[in-house]
Amino acid sequence: MKRFTSAFKKNNRQTQIRNPLSRHNHPFPLRLVPALTAIAVLVFLPACSDIGEVSPPLIDEHLAPLVQTLNGQVQGTHSEYNSNVAVFYGLPYASPPLDSLRWAPPQAPVSWQQTRPASTPGAACTQATNSSTFVWKRGDFTYSEDCLFLNIWSASLDGTLPVMVWFHGGAHTAGMAHEKIFDGTTLAQHGVILVSVNYRLGPFGFLAHPWLAQSSSHNSSGNYGLLDKIAALNWLRDNIAQFGGDPNNITIFGQSAGAQSVCSLMASPLARGLFHKAIGQSAACTGPTADQDANGELRGSNLVAALSQVQSLHDLRKESAQNIANAAQHTGWATQPRIVIDGWVLTEAPAKTFSQGKHARVPLLLGSLADEGNELFPLNEAMTEAQLNDYLSSVAGSRAEELRRLYAEQLTYSPAHVQREIITDQFMTLGMRQWASYNHRAGAPTYLYFMDHIPPAFHLYMPQHPQMDLVNGPRSAGAYHSGDLAYVFGTTKSIGVDWQDDDHTLSELMMQYWTHFATHGDPNPPNASIPKWAPYGTDKHLTQLLNKQAHTIEGVRPDKLAFLEEIMPLMSGDG
Repeated sequence: MKRFTSAFKKNNRQTQIRNPLSRHNHPFPLRLVPALTAIAVLVFLPACSDIGEVSPPLIDEHLAPLVQTLNGQVQGTHSEYNSNVAVFYGLPYASPPLDSLRWAPPQAPVSWQQTRPASTPGAACTQATNSSTFVWKRGDFTYSEDCLFLNIWSASLDGTLPVMVWFHGGAHTAGMAHEKIFDGTTLAQHGVILVSVNYRLGPFGFLAHPWLAQSSSHNSSGNYGLLDKIAALNWLRDNIAQFGGDPNNITIFGQSAGAQSVCSLMASPLARGLFHKAIGQSAACTGPTADQDANGELRGSNLVAALSQVQSLHDLRKESAQNIANAAQHTGWATQPRIVIDGWVLTEAPAKTFSQGKHARVPLLLGSLADEGNELFPLNEAMTEAQLNDYLSSVAGSRAEELRRLYAEQLTYSPAHVQREIITDQFMTLGMRQWASYNHRAGAPTYLYFMDHIPPAFHLYMPQHPQMDLVNGPRSAGAYHSGDLAYVFGTTKSIGVDWQDDDHTLSELMMQYWTHFATHGDPNPPNASIPKWAPYGTDKHLTQLLNKQAHTIEGVRPDKLAFLEEIMPLMSGDG
């Protein structure tokens, strides 16, 4: 069936309609809708250019966008920031994970007969409200276990555009896909389809337990939040063409926990072939894995044991969400990694998969910010010199004094600052470089960045109340964790405080890098008047410095990272 555009009157309102291509080869059974009666072709819309703003507009601002998916028809709306961009909110990519589907792999969505409204977001996944601190503070919002929705921004329903699929951060315990800071309008104007995905969080998305493994045909438990992302990618493979996207050119990208998910999906055999490029912002998955409880079932058993009325899996699936959340908090369930080695989604430690080149060898763009640890990692102000010495010895053994000298500047502030900066460099700066090294070593194009531009600090997820009362002003938090988000999404003009021209300029540069990478696997537009970004290599560790004078340098913090890598080396190819 050919793709085409039409307009008709429905309930006294004009609607722009998009018909589906036939799709097969599903990972799970889908209820296919009946073949549609052909509708007269009125307009054939050309695809937009691969980079830069879409011109001329390919979405009619006077027509409500209507698309036929394999599960039914959906009617979207227009972006509040640009009426030439169509938005579809709250599209179900899986059935609600309730009752017997709680802690089960996501199942195909149930089809619908009537046109489904897609003009408002679905609920966030169950999580704590009024949570977190610093820029990550959240207020009240609607949440539910019925939350497996995605959102799509498109400036051309008849294009064949590259697709960027966003996985939000939040430690796998918090967050939602439809935050204002993640609005996809500006990226859609840069020639891509933007998709943002909700996934199960906290114990509802990552609880591992022997009961769950016994009920699984794969003898696995946990990682349901990763399975959600895989289900979303399957749904997009089968439906994104109807929204103007190219199912053969999909880039997954995420920040913090979302970047860990990207990294994990590169290592997962279940996600193979569902994406073609990857972007990781400020977290990797290639660090050391815990020797004990790697599958998370011990922690999960402790959580379930705290639920006094639960004696079986049936009881567990009937338990209230509040009691489960309370038990998770009481037992410290979230103090260890949420992603586990379950034997199915992840068959082994990701570092081993990457070291042997068994991961998805796709183009990779990744990096971190200069001050990731600020407020993210607790600062133990009570730490003494003696306690610092013990910490340095635990990290570097007999070379502790050498490590101390490398962080002499931080020691002028306090012993706690030394500890925090070492943790930051291990987890972020070196962690991202090692992920890049594995991918480069496997022969895949790799591009590493380091953002030292200082953004304003504000409540990222409270757009109505962005102001923070920092003693030394909004730019006193350094290049903090999550400070890149508004730049990547081009939302510096719609949320936040204290934006300046340099911020908008850097945001435009980063959007060009990100979208051209999503299009071609290379962030450098041809014949473009923007700074060239040299590919990463393990010889010089070439890194793109992102600030108002972006340029490539031979690695950041070379002495510190060289030392840390000596005591925390890459895995060899033999695992």
